Amino acid sequence: MKIRPAEAADLPAFFVYLDDHLRDNGADGTPLFQPLSRAQSQLPPGLKASFVDGLAISVGEPRWRRLWLALDARGSIAGHVDLRARPEPGARHRAMLGMGVHRAYRRRGLGAQLLATAIDWARQQDGLKWVDLEVLAENHPAVALYLRAGFAMTARIEDMLEIDGVSHDLSYMRYRLR
Repeated sequence: MKIRPAEAADLPAFFVYLDDHLRDNGADGTPLFQPLSRAQSQLPPGLKASFVDGLAISVGEPRWRRLWLALDARGSIAGHVDLRARPEPGARHRAMLGMGVHRAYRRRGLGAQLLATAIDWARQQDGLKWVDLEVLAENHPAVALYLRAGFAMTARIEDMLEIDGVSHDLSYMRYRLR
């Protein structure tokens, strides 16, 4: 598996991968991994724009984003990880993490490799001190992965989200870079 930074030319294939990935959200025993209705299996347009725009913005500036893709032997996307600016002006020393692994590559260590790639990159960035993430609390495989990678649980908010008429807790986690 090869993990490399994404470029603007990768985004059309990445969006197809994400739409396919979202079809697994809460389906067939898979826990919800995105705070979206199970019926919503396409990436919201605003999120697409945030990837397109964010890749061109310098780290440290509002709305920056960086994305890495894991490619299998055929060059297909097997997983991704992204870091992005927090929206709060006083939180430029922190980044938000998002990630996903294609259903065919789960439980093989790819998630840990993707996390290590993003964290190693973040450690090299002047000014970044923390990586934060939000995860649906019942997504036990993801929570366990983040804990193994060194993330610490910061908070768990009960009934933070209602998705498809069901209450969900949201966990906040953080990783200290320095």
